[in-house]
Amino acid sequence: MTSILAVNGLSKHFDGVRAVDDVSMTVEKGEIRAIIGPNGAGKTTLVGLISGRLHPDEGRVFFKGEDITARPVWDRVQAGIVYTFQVTSIFRSLSCYENVALAAQRRLARGFVAQLCTRERRIRAAAMAMLEAVGLSAEATRTAGTLPYGHQRLLEVAMSLALEPELLILDEPTQGLAQSEIDGLSERVRHIAKTRTVLLIEHNMPVVLALADQITVLDNGAVLANGSPAQIEADHAVQQAYLGV
Repeated sequence: MTSILAVNGLSKHFDGVRAVDDVSMTVEKGEIRAIIGPNGAGKTTLVGLISGRLHPDEGRVFFKGEDITARPVWDRVQAGIVYTFQVTSIFRSLSCYENVALAAQRRLARGFVAQLCTRERRIRAAAMAMLEAVGLSAEATRTAGTLPYGHQRLLEVAMSLALEPELLILDEPTQGLAQSEIDGLSERVRHIAKTRTVLLIEHNMPVVLALADQITVLDNGAVLANGSPAQIEADHAVQQAYLGV
């Protein structure tokens, strides 16, 4: 397999607290990598460093072999890294289609000439394809704020997909969802992962064990373990620190 993401010795301090402490890991192209750990383990800080929302005090971030440590957020989005946030960030007064179309337009119109050449039909085709990918094509004209919460999370994923990521970072996608919604979202993530690499932060262990190819466990900002779901379940240190055994 080919590595798409590598982080080497990443550290981030906040007021003397090492939120991320010398973290290194490699994610292969096409992989679903879950990052788990107790609250305060450094998961969200780590993906903030990967996405460019935060800058490391130490260490480097490589994407497709290129050092992107100093590159800003939007530059990383253009390169193919898209981070969905833990709280839904849809435009509630707009339709589902309009939400996704705005993201698609931002991706397609990259400069003055491109803006002149970008046609509404291109944007519409891209937006509808992403709504279809998450199972919301029938809700295209519905006002986003009237969707059930689980469908709002799916809409956010569709907006992220409209940016054409190669690496999609999902932060607690099942938070606040009913079991039926969790099952539906999990199936959509499996579908998305057929063509993209997924980095998943998730507390729901059944979801992690069912979806992930590889799991990285963080504890107190440092890597406690890396391995397959079976290896992580059997790891004594993980059982003590996280799984409650």
